[in-house]
Amino acid sequence: MRLAAIADIHGNCLALEAVLADIAGQGVDQVVNLGDHLSGPLEAARTADLLMAQDITCIRGNHDRWLLETDPDEMGISDIAAFRELTPAHLDWLRTLPATDVVADEIFLCHGTPASDVTYWLETVSAAGDVLRADPQQIEHHAADTDFPIILCAHTHLPRMVQLADGRLVVNPGSVGCPAYTDDKPTYHIVASGTPDACYAILEKGEPDARWSVTHRWVPYDNGAMSRMAQARGRPDWAQGLATGWIS
Repeated sequence: MRLAAIADIHGNCLALEAVLADIAGQGVDQVVNLGDHLSGPLEAARTADLLMAQDITCIRGNHDRWLLETDPDEMGISDIAAFRELTPAHLDWLRTLPATDVVADEIFLCHGTPASDVTYWLETVSAAGDVLRADPQQIEHHAADTDFPIILCAHTHLPRMVQLADGRLVVNPGSVGCPAYTDDKPTYHIVASGTPDACYAILEKGEPDARWSVTHRWVPYDNGAMSRMAQARGRPDWAQGLATGWIS
């Protein structure tokens, strides 16, 4: 089996189009999408239309949930920008998406951790705001009740794979459309992938008893156009992240 995992598109339709084109040449059997599809100052409606037309297994992320559950007057700046573009049909589609899912009987899908769509799994944030690799005990703790050989997560936008003590793999495919961002919880911090390219992962297993292999792929696209759009819409932080993969 050969599977492509995408995540954290955040309304970046140009990046999504480039990734889907790259996937089309990889001979994959299935594509899964780990959430946070639309929120951001880019092209939420166009991204939703493209995703709704695909044969992709999608789950919802925290921003997808907030688009459905939060009063528009209380939405964050990225969520309200997307919400204003979305139609009732787009929101109805988001409502159909589960928080977690299982594909091929052995691949578990979640956005943050199995229990939370807002918890960092493979990373942690220090009191000083440094984004660090989570310690093995913390990673194992979040996986304790999820007995699948492959566990896919997202949320931090950072491509990474960790092997648990029993051989299970936890894989973050990285972000298709938002290579860098800031957050103020638990304290202010910056997450930056260091490249503006779109990122996703391919997982492959040949024989039934074989181990899974994981490859992260970085796909260039017209990120400059998306950076200019973010700047024109009053988001210089997004503009810098989309242009460079970093935020000062």
